[in-house]
Amino acid sequence: MAGNSEDNAHPGPRDVRDAPPDGAHVIEGIRSLHDRIDELQRLVGQRLTTEGVQAGSWLQGHAPVQHQPHEMPAWRRRTSGEARWQVTICVAVAIALQVAVPDRLVLLRPTWVLPTVQGALLIVLVIANPHRINRESQVLRMLSLVLVAVLSLANAWSVEQLAVGLVKGTEHWTAGQLLITGGAIWLTNVIVFGLWYWEFDRGGPVARALATKPYPDFQFPQMVLPKEMVPPNWEPTFADYLYLAFTNAAAFSPTDVLPLSRWAKMAMTVQSIISIITVALVVARAVNILQ
Repeated sequence: MAGNSEDNAHPGPRDVRDAPPDGAHVIEGIRSLHDRIDELQRLVGQRLTTEGVQAGSWLQGHAPVQHQPHEMPAWRRRTSGEARWQVTICVAVAIALQVAVPDRLVLLRPTWVLPTVQGALLIVLVIANPHRINRESQVLRMLSLVLVAVLSLANAWSVEQLAVGLVKGTEHWTAGQLLITGGAIWLTNVIVFGLWYWEFDRGGPVARALATKPYPDFQFPQMVLPKEMVPPNWEPTFADYLYLAFTNAAAFSPTDVLPLSRWAKMAMTVQSIISIITVALVVARAVNILQ
């Protein structure tokens, strides 16, 4: 009995040699599984065919959905450029506001000199590129920057003269005159800084249309919102930068548009300082006059 037990527990060399290796069992199992899958697919196809449904279309309809890559947003790709009319109207308004400023606050005399120069520059820009701002030209960009610089210089002079006159008490205003003049200077300041933001964000309007610079200087809400909430062709235009300048001048800080680059932060700081000085002095003096 003991001998038989030992023989069964330890097969001899002939038994080991005759036993199929483990790999053969695995291969045989895989073949059997493939055969069963093929048979199942054949039966399902026959059943669907008898019910009037093509197996291929059914399988295609139930196949995993292939996610298409998201289309690049308009503000990051090449576009046709924004229309000229928005910025043209706002520049014309800024020129008209400077004409309304009293003579004693004007940088150059006679008072028509600067508005004439600004109007001439604006006309040249409109004639050279009347429709879409997408024409790359160093001359046109230089003329555009000169126009903004002249507007800024004239308005900065008016702010300085107004502040000095109110602090020293040398200017005699009625409350209505003071509020109208201060409001005109404040609104011109909004337009001027809107122009600066518009001219330098990602290299300017032409560079944005041609998508030559990928990194924005300002983060608008549409850049980070889900695509379902943003029109597919949205890109910042002058109206967006004008809104940025207005909210910064009114709140003295960023609101929903965040500055990303250092120059953008410094520019918004300067605008806030000018706005605080203008509003504080004008309102305080106007209240004092009314009392």
